[in-house]
Amino acid sequence: MKKKDIFFTGLMLFALFFGAGNLIFPPYLGMEAGKAVWPAIIGFVVTGVSLPILSVAAIALAKDGIQSIGNYVHPLFSLCFSLIIYLAIGPFFGIPRGAGVTYEMGVKPFLSGNSGAFSLLLFTIIFFVIVYWLSLNPSKLVDRIGEILTPILLLSIAVLCIAGIIQLQNPLQEPTEKYASAPFFKGFMEGYLTMDAIAALAFGIVVVNALKDRGVHQQSAMIKATIQAGLIAGVGLALVYIATALVGAKMSVNGPFANGGDLLSSAAALLFGSGGKLLLGVIVALACLTTCIGLTTACAQYFHKITPNISYKTYVTIITMFSLVVSNLGLNQLISISAPALTMIYPLAIVLVVMSFFHRLYKGSTKTYGMALLFTSVFSVYDGLKAFGVDTQWLEPLLSWSPFFSMGLGWVVPAIIGAIIGFVMDNIVLKQHRTA
Repeated sequence: MKKKDIFFTGLMLFALFFGAGNLIFPPYLGMEAGKAVWPAIIGFVVTGVSLPILSVAAIALAKDGIQSIGNYVHPLFSLCFSLIIYLAIGPFFGIPRGAGVTYEMGVKPFLSGNSGAFSLLLFTIIFFVIVYWLSLNPSKLVDRIGEILTPILLLSIAVLCIAGIIQLQNPLQEPTEKYASAPFFKGFMEGYLTMDAIAALAFGIVVVNALKDRGVHQQSAMIKATIQAGLIAGVGLALVYIATALVGAKMSVNGPFANGGDLLSSAAALLFGSGGKLLLGVIVALACLTTCIGLTTACAQYFHKITPNISYKTYVTIITMFSLVVSNLGLNQLISISAPALTMIYPLAIVLVVMSFFHRLYKGSTKTYGMALLFTSVFSVYDGLKAFGVDTQWLEPLLSWSPFFSMGLGWVVPAIIGAIIGFVMDNIVLKQHRTA
């Protein structure tokens, strides 16, 4: 395969990843972290870059995408987990959030102050007509996104970030209470909100199909090309995250800001005047549009695969229509619902992906996977319920023994313990069968 094809596939993957959350969370992190911006953004990069690349690599290694990885636990688990992943990153949260961010940051600043539900509805209809049209032919994704839209997106982001880093000379502020202690782990948790580690489980198959369209069919060549494309996308994401976080840190004296979108809007206006709104609008529109196209394509391909009697085009129609309706709930409402749900899902996805790389080490032991995920789910469900506002204090004495519990990472050690217990259980059963 030509290096040019891998490069543009990597750019396509970058654009698919770089959407709503990637744009609004890093600058807000920078504002809150202040002088602690570097450890905080490094933690963010770990979950926002490293884990998505690992997920893409895991999909390339698996024969049947996320379905194969889930089958390591149980076929029923595989089906349920895959459905949850695709619905979460697709029509339930990911796609509507992309449309909402585009409206809030790319369209609303140009409207009069009394713009309301009708303008949002009108915009989302136009937005999803474009998403629908560009999603109908997934074989053209590299050409349309990787070679055309991504370079424009990267150039626009570079102009904003370079100008911000050079021209904004404000001293960094003291970190807020949230980042005053353990900023790395706080940044690590914030990386969940990008949804990229779980989105990669879907985008991985889009990349694999794009490479197949360019003549890559051997498993070894596919794995190599997918990892290379993932690294290209990862470098781009890391540079953008760091740059936008630094802009956010330097903008903190001009606050307060309600969210990262509000911060970037103010930064663009401060740096470029009225033209800044247009620049930011281009960035937001391209970032969210490409991600929504990728998510729609990935979801439609998956659902068509498990129910081939329903056409790919029909699924694209259903997904875009449903996403249009959900997107009209409003951005803040979507974020308030999606954040706790992702807190539950993310640890399970991380454990499953990481364990898939060591599959041969424990010889495909289903109990190893099952117990690791069971122990993880106890803590991830607790964290999710807490994020939803449910009273969980009565559970703290039972769970607070785990290291990193106060940082929202209490599931890490229990996952390891669960895997060890499952492995031992499987070996005991195996020995009993041999001696029987």
